[in-house]
Amino acid sequence: MENINFFLPEIFLTVSILLTLMIGVFFKNSYVLVTSIVYGIIISLILIILNSFDSSFKLFSDSFVSNSFTNFFKVLILIGTFFILIITQNFIKETKINYFEYSLVLLLSVLGMFIMISANDLILFYLGLELQSLSLYILASLDRDNLKSNESGLKYFILSSLASGLLLYGCSILYGFSGSTNFEIISLNTNTENIGTVFAMVFILVGLAFKVSAVPFHMWTPDVYEGAPSSVTSFFAVVPKIAGIAVFIRFMQIPFGEISDQWQPILIFISLASMILGAVAAIGQSNIKRLIAYSSIGHIGFVLAGISTSTNLGYSSSITYISIYVIMNLGMFACIFSMKKNGNYCESLSDLSGISKQHPILSISLLVILFSLAGIPPLAGFFAKFYIFIAVIESKMYTLAIIGLLSTVISAFYYLRIIKIIYFDDANKSFDKIKNLGISTTLFLSSMLLITFFIYPSFLNTITETLIIN
Repeated sequence: MENINFFLPEIFLTVSILLTLMIGVFFKNSYVLVTSIVYGIIISLILIILNSFDSSFKLFSDSFVSNSFTNFFKVLILIGTFFILIITQNFIKETKINYFEYSLVLLLSVLGMFIMISANDLILFYLGLELQSLSLYILASLDRDNLKSNESGLKYFILSSLASGLLLYGCSILYGFSGSTNFEIISLNTNTENIGTVFAMVFILVGLAFKVSAVPFHMWTPDVYEGAPSSVTSFFAVVPKIAGIAVFIRFMQIPFGEISDQWQPILIFISLASMILGAVAAIGQSNIKRLIAYSSIGHIGFVLAGISTSTNLGYSSSITYISIYVIMNLGMFACIFSMKKNGNYCESLSDLSGISKQHPILSISLLVILFSLAGIPPLAGFFAKFYIFIAVIESKMYTLAIIGLLSTVISAFYYLRIIKIIYFDDANKSFDKIKNLGISTTLFLSSMLLITFFIYPSFLNTITETLIIN
């Protein structure tokens, strides 16, 4: 029973959610109380995970894995969730979506992600996936009085259910042809001669690609990002992506490690399509949330480019990229929650016209974040792309590298267009003054991390290279 300590984060999170739910039900006006408790839960979880970060163990007949790889992603998920709760607290109050369930459903989805990442068995993986998905359905339609929010929730539910069905079908085929649901045993029985496992791999790739909104399974992303409340969009754009990439790496390295020649062309196509569509489709967008949706599709293309190399260098560069992506997007959404006119939060690019004259600090922060998203040196976003290109070129995937470079140039256009709107267009009415320590702290931290990353750029990459992925 002493090994149960490796399952302690999930146990602690489950018990905390149930107790906090009871507190929220029995105390009136419990939003602030529940949110404060959730902050404590997240900080406690980070401390628990860090306490056993380097330990490696398997539990429950090898169906659950705890090691530095899973722990790194769990900490990254918790940090993302923590800062999203901080920057969205005022938004939730002011838009009267003051439901205590908001922060609890976030934690429920985090629990699902934890189980997904640590799963070493198809059944446990699918249970975690569905727990995460059900929570995200609720979050997408959280604003019950808003038609757009309800529509986005329904659209996400229908399309995600289809993707989950395909993924489950793939898992069942994989079990049938490999004779096991355990990842290691599947790996032993998976080869190019076993055509059934290759067939199953295609269905599983489709389901995973949908979860990280990669082309051609991205169709839900712009509409759901625009329709969902901005607080939920910020969560969608950051945290589920972390879990999705972790699961992608685990599947490609363990169950499908022996058939990399079969899945590499598929992943290269998805990566190329995501980078190109993310770069081109964002150009005509006027809504900030839709633009971020297409931007996230493009960034996922770069992450998948690293995974498609099927090398440890590629995997580590993808982990580095997704880590920097989290920092950039947290900063971007902190800026969005700072933009408010006449009591309404702004979502249109035209609202940014000339804000550098009235809001110089916000403008500089946006400048840093947008330059980093575009991959301009010496900011962190440049190094994220740099490590991906190194991994791709060392694997002699020159076409992927060239198209990735071209898509970076194209995507730089719409990032620079936003900077042009901020600094060179005629000024509109200034934003309302928002005094929020959480938003200011998040904006400061993300901007400073992006600016100072060049001082020791190999630091993060060194950590990701040492992660145990088995």
